Amino acid sequence: MKDKLTCYIIEDEHLAQEILEEYISKVSFLELKGTFESPLEAAAHLAADQPDLLFLDINMPDLDGLSFIPMLNPKPMIILTTAYDQYALKAYDLEVKDYLLKPFTFERFYKAVLRLYQEQSPRQAPEKQAEKAETKPEQEYIFLKVGHRIQKVATRDILFVEGMKDYLRIHTRDEKIMTLLNFAKLEELLPGQDFARVHRSFLVAIDKIDHIEKNRIQIGDQIIPISDTYAEAFYKMLKGLQ
Repeated sequence: MKDKLTCYIIEDEHLAQEILEEYISKVSFLELKGTFESPLEAAAHLAADQPDLLFLDINMPDLDGLSFIPMLNPKPMIILTTAYDQYALKAYDLEVKDYLLKPFTFERFYKAVLRLYQEQSPRQAPEKQAEKAETKPEQEYIFLKVGHRIQKVATRDILFVEGMKDYLRIHTRDEKIMTLLNFAKLEELLPGQDFARVHRSFLVAIDKIDHIEKNRIQIGDQIIPISDTYAEAFYKMLKGLQ
């Protein structure tokens, strides 16, 4: 169980560096080990220290962040920080953990690092102070491959997800989106406190549930079964939200 995630920053803009350093200093489970202005400057330190997490800008002189990622061995968890959203597909292919669009708030930053920390230390309790912060959440989103394009999907619009053999069908209020993805990968992308797996073929948005009766969930006009495999964990999650 990790008490802290060690991290590096590679960012050539001084203001962006300062913001990241400030955000990191506010999170008790993050430990900043170094800040660098270019991948070339950081490469030797990364190889020697092997940090858990790297905050990486994309557009930098000499070597851009996306070209640098395949050179990393071992590769830490990576959160990209950029002002441009057109690199999302490439980032997806490189299996980065998150994609923060500048300017991003502390809340958005905290959600990203908390998810990674919980993946590494599932028994570790999240920071209570951050949990109780009464701030209005910004719209969250994920990027999914849909056919030959990559589509931005707001997580607050997702009602539930249905497994369709090799595909997932994501049901939103306005459309159904088919993506070539498995549940394990989707659960990594989604905020864990807002979604729950309830069946081998179904994942639901907690706040979209209308009611539950006899191990069946109703969301709108859709009835979703709760299987024995997932029932205990699901009901414990609901109890924890009360």
